[in-house]
Amino acid sequence: MPRDWDRHYADAARAAALRDDAPDPLLVQVAEMAPPGDALDLACGTGRHAIYLASLGWRVTAVDSSAVAIGLVRERAGGLPVEARTADLESGQFPIAPAAYDLICDFHYLHRALFPQIREGVRPGGLFVAAIHLVDANATGGPHNPAFLLAPGELPQEFAAWKILFYSEAAELGPAQRALRASARIIARRA
Repeated sequence: MPRDWDRHYADAARAAALRDDAPDPLLVQVAEMAPPGDALDLACGTGRHAIYLASLGWRVTAVDSSAVAIGLVRERAGGLPVEARTADLESGQFPIAPAAYDLICDFHYLHRALFPQIREGVRPGGLFVAAIHLVDANATGGPHNPAFLLAPGELPQEFAAWKILFYSEAAELGPAQRALRASARIIARRA
C-alpha cells in the first residue's frame, strides 16, 4: 500500500521532528560550485533544499505529490523565488522540460522512469545532485521495497555519459539521527 504523504506531513509533531532545515552537505557543495540559475527540487518534501537554494539566489521549482508538503514549502519560502507545485511525478503530472534547469536535485526519491527526463532537463554544463536509497542488508531505515532502492553501481550507470564529479555508496544516519540507511550519492555535470 502506498504511503499517504499528505497524512505524513499533516501530523504536526511528526513533521516538526522530520523537518531538518539544514540542506544536505552534498547540495551545499554543489551550490558553492555553480552560480545561481534555475533549479528543480524533485520530491521536495517540506522544501529544505528548495529554500536553501532560493536563499542563495536560485530560481527554484519544488515539486512534491503531497499538497500538505507543498503548502509548508510555500509558507516557509516567504518571498524567496520558489515555485512550489503539487504533482505526482510517477504519473507524469510534472514532465521535466528539456534543457530547462541548471541544477536538478533529488534527495531520497527514486522513480527510475524519470532518469531520462532528468538527463534531458539539465542544460549543457548543468548539474545533477542526488542521494538516493541503496540496497543494503544492514540498513535499519529507509524503504525496503526494491522498487525504491538503487542497486550498487546503478546510479553512475544512469549518468555514464556525464562527467561524474563525485560518487559514493555508504550508510548514513537518516532524519533525526534515528536509523541507518544506505545511499548512493552523486554530483554529475552534463557535457
